[in-house]
Amino acid sequence: MMAINKIEATLKGALKQAIIACGFVEEYDQESITIEIPKDKSHGDYSTNLAMQLTKLLKRNPRQIAEAIIEALDKENANIEKVEIAGPGFINLFLAKDAMTSIIKEVLEEKEAYGTTTYGQGTKYNVEFVSANPTGDLHLGHAKGAAVGDSICRIMSAAGYDVTREYYINDAGNQIHNLALSLYARYKQAFGQDVTMPEDGYHGKDIIDIATKIKEIDGDKYLEMDEGKAIAFFRNKGTEYELQKIKDILNEFRVSFDVWFSETSLYENDRVVPTIEKLKAAGYTYEEEGALWFKSTEFGDDKDRVLIKSDGLYTYLTPDIAYHLNKLDRGYEYLVDLLGADHHGYINRMKAAIQALGYNADQLNIDIIQMVRMMNNGEPVKMSKRTGNAVTIKDLIEEIGVDATRYFFVSKAANTPFDFDIGLAKSKSNENPVYYAQYAHARMCSIKAQAAKANIDYSDKYDLLVNPKEIELVKHINEFRNVIIDSAINRTPHKITNYVQRLAQLFHSFYNECYVIDEDNLELSGQRLALVEATRITMANALNLIGVSAPEKM
Repeated sequence: MMAINKIEATLKGALKQAIIACGFVEEYDQESITIEIPKDKSHGDYSTNLAMQLTKLLKRNPRQIAEAIIEALDKENANIEKVEIAGPGFINLFLAKDAMTSIIKEVLEEKEAYGTTTYGQGTKYNVEFVSANPTGDLHLGHAKGAAVGDSICRIMSAAGYDVTREYYINDAGNQIHNLALSLYARYKQAFGQDVTMPEDGYHGKDIIDIATKIKEIDGDKYLEMDEGKAIAFFRNKGTEYELQKIKDILNEFRVSFDVWFSETSLYENDRVVPTIEKLKAAGYTYEEEGALWFKSTEFGDDKDRVLIKSDGLYTYLTPDIAYHLNKLDRGYEYLVDLLGADHHGYINRMKAAIQALGYNADQLNIDIIQMVRMMNNGEPVKMSKRTGNAVTIKDLIEEIGVDATRYFFVSKAANTPFDFDIGLAKSKSNENPVYYAQYAHARMCSIKAQAAKANIDYSDKYDLLVNPKEIELVKHINEFRNVIIDSAINRTPHKITNYVQRLAQLFHSFYNECYVIDEDNLELSGQRLALVEATRITMANALNLIGVSAPEKM
């Protein structure tokens, strides 16, 4: 992975020059050199296994290789104070303190931009997430998908990718027809007509509310209208209302989309038939038992898939293929779909489809988001006040708040099942990770306010910051860009929450040991104050990447 922070880049450059100077190699890929921060501080500020990496190539003992590298290393230029060999051939590097603390000035200058890079070089990504049918409230699974998807987009944008957030509106299927019939029935009932709800109808209170609203605005004009026309009206109106409700609640959840793509538009713009024709022309279809099949097994799927059933109707896969082709035709280099746990089988068939259409399998990435179980102090719980069963995003916002809900949803890898503990999310204790992180930020703001009252300003020299707690904090701040890049490449927002927790922990540890505002030692106070502000900026930027606020007071 590309080392973006300056310290690592300098060290990698110095190590590369050293192995060339030794005569070991004529050229070497600097980015393949691994540098890590040792857990044990006695093993140096940074450590590398480069000597072991070269053993196979050079057919020499790694300790001998390490000794030769150290001998050739330009320590002064790389700000290295001391080098040691450990174990089978690890090279432990101890840096000059001012090399470590130079990051503070960088953070103070970059402010909100600290952590952003051009690593992604503007590569165009389309990230599709949530995409719930506009037939009712967004529930728990959608909430997790929204939090994870939006965080991925924020992180990828910070890492220099050109990201479009897209919501696919399933407004062409049977569920929307049932929505229209349900709304039509409720509308008639609003006029006292004895009408039974359709068999697969929607019984939520929102359908009654929409019907009542239509009655208030338009009166009884749809009672006299031709039934086909009336159903078409209720279909459009129902979709419009439900979609607006989805947009409003997502907005409250701090999630926005650049594109709302309608499935119906695929038919209106004649995108489906040409897609099928393209597959036929490429030789990837056949007819059997009156149905049209796609030869998806030629691309690793476990069985071929039906595109057009024997009754002439499309399977759900067919418009989906047309939709993915449409996205690629719009110029995106890579597509990301975030899908629920029941979509595992979808991955191979969709990758097969885009390959059959002339694209590469790796241009489509499908990330599976596992289920969430609501818990309260270890007991499973159902919370919904509205629908009687599913927990909605609205419930979560009202009960727990946007910050805690979003933080908890991204705090574990998205592809693992997750128990969401309401009691913990609402608690004001250090056991609650979002409270712990936000409290650290508020404490930093409080120190800043105290310093302003005492007329202490940030220093631009950091030579007095030599306490191990200060250096640990500085090193972690310096890692921020690398963490963002790693999290963006792998679409793993939980790595940001891991970073946040460690930052809060290191700050609290520093604060407990290092007296920041000391009017008898203004120089040290100014330097520590600069470190606190660099930490505060980093914390706020990290929290923003997952859509969580950084409060000034708690």
